[in-house]
Amino acid sequence: MSLEATAHGTHDEHLAHQFEDMPQQNDAYLVGMWAFLVTEIMFFGALFTAYMIYRFTYPHTFLDAHRELDVPLGAINTFVLLTSSLFVALGVRAAQLGNRKGVLLWLSLTLLCAFGFLGIKAVEYSHKFEHNLVPGSNFRYEGKLPTQPDRGLVDTPGVQRGLDAGGPMIGAVRLGSGQMQAQSVQMFFGLYFVMTGLHALHVIVGILVIGFAVLLVARRHKSVQYFMPIELIGLYWHFVDIVWIFLFPLFYLIPQG
Repeated sequence: MSLEATAHGTHDEHLAHQFEDMPQQNDAYLVGMWAFLVTEIMFFGALFTAYMIYRFTYPHTFLDAHRELDVPLGAINTFVLLTSSLFVALGVRAAQLGNRKGVLLWLSLTLLCAFGFLGIKAVEYSHKFEHNLVPGSNFRYEGKLPTQPDRGLVDTPGVQRGLDAGGPMIGAVRLGSGQMQAQSVQMFFGLYFVMTGLHALHVIVGILVIGFAVLLVARRHKSVQYFMPIELIGLYWHFVDIVWIFLFPLFYLIPQG
């Protein structure tokens, strides 16, 4: 049975027994995927909210810390991911038209972009490890102090400016301004690694799913002989793309606060 035949609904070989017809089955699949994506949006929404809170608390430090990120590499990765989103959309269209070779071509190109994205991200991560910018005991930051104090370093409950030593007080421990800034910078990179790392994990899941779909299409497996599985994969990949569209400006293109 060809993709084209099922795409035009000439028979219902793929109709599961719990559904009355193919439109009902397709609607159920789409609702299920959108429900999954909503939970993912809520998950990333919590992380974005945490980022905005710390961004508001340490605006100048975050602005200073973001300069350690490689904007050109981030921009290239954005282009690569947007291109992959175009490829997967073309793959979905090919599936709707019953074009098996088109599905194989566009999904394979999507995979190529996905691997390229992860490769560039690995290069970025390696640079952070080389410069000891990974949160933890080996974290080191040698950037310049912000020209203006952050909200999180002054007038905060439990924190008082040290007058004689020139540094703030946290409880009974006096910390220098450099130490305080290093802590907030470490928070920036903590959010950076958590949010971009989770996004990269979603890219890896997408690679596995798309790769499996390519294998099934190549073997003419009946489960991918109509368009809906490919369309669900496309929805997931577009979600991965959209998340990065928010991550890129937040971390790489922070405006002057």
